[in-house]
Amino acid sequence: MPQGFSKKDILDGKIYALLAYLSILCIIPLILKKDNPFVLAHGKQGLILFIVETAVWILSIVVPLLWAPLMFILMTLSFWGLMAVVKGEFTRLPLVADWADKVSL
Repeated sequence: MPQGFSKKDILDGKIYALLAYLSILCIIPLILKKDNPFVLAHGKQGLILFIVETAVWILSIVVPLLWAPLMFILMTLSFWGLMAVVKGEFTRLPLVADWADKVSL
């Protein structure tokens, strides 16, 4: 994913990029601002996090003990992404970024 974003892209997309890390709200920036590379980069990571969160929720029905530790990890990654957006940066989240790179919209 691109690392060099223009100041205009960052300023225009910060609010949308924040939504990317708030569970199902990740869909909003991917629909409304997918032409903004800053928002798109964060949106793809947020989408991967949401998909994994959903999978963990479904898995927790079968194995309830996995829910808490896995959700803690996912929430930590989401918080890390949120802090990057607030700073106007893009941080490649471990594991998530590799999957996000494969998403094409």
